[in-house]
Amino acid sequence: MMREGAERPLRADAARNRSSLLAAAAREFAERGPDASVADIARRAGIGKGTVFRHFPTKEDLLAAVVLDRIEDLAALAARLANADDAGAALLEFMDEAAGRQQQLDLSFLRESGEVNERLAGARERLFAAIIALVERAQAAGAVRGDISGMDVILLMCAPNHVVSFVPDAPPDLWRRYLGIIFDGLRPEGARPLPHPAP
Repeated sequence: MMREGAERPLRADAARNRSSLLAAAAREFAERGPDASVADIARRAGIGKGTVFRHFPTKEDLLAAVVLDRIEDLAALAARLANADDAGAALLEFMDEAAGRQQQLDLSFLRESGEVNERLAGARERLFAAIIALVERAQAAGAVRGDISGMDVILLMCAPNHVVSFVPDAPPDLWRRYLGIIFDGLRPEGARPLPHPAP
């Protein structure tokens, strides 16, 4: 017997609907920002508008779920890489994957959405902790300079795509060039003292 208040597992068809809905919503929000309409999201997902509201009572709930889904995916990736044999390669793989996902679905406008960020603070803290653990392992292995903090890496994760956004008609994989530059800057070889403490 399920205890009162426990979340019921989704039926297979409902789980598929939810998955396709979140994928459609992520793309619609990325293209249109927070003004994306629920009707367009439902049409893109191939489901009725009523189905959207059965899963998510408000558009803000749907927006929060999209972000939470992305955060949880990245946290799961960090957890999988946490015990990799090559800690430096694991950190680079994580940063590469994180930048690639951002390039595919840019939801950077969510920085302006204080309500969504507040609701997802706990999930974001768990992701940050997982990233910091990857950085510390890479430092212990000598793959990353000792004066870099986990927060430095968290801030740098968005940099490759941010830089490319200023390049007209940029090739889709141009961000990899700037990720390479960033990661070389994290390496201890030839490192010089940084001019300011980490945030």
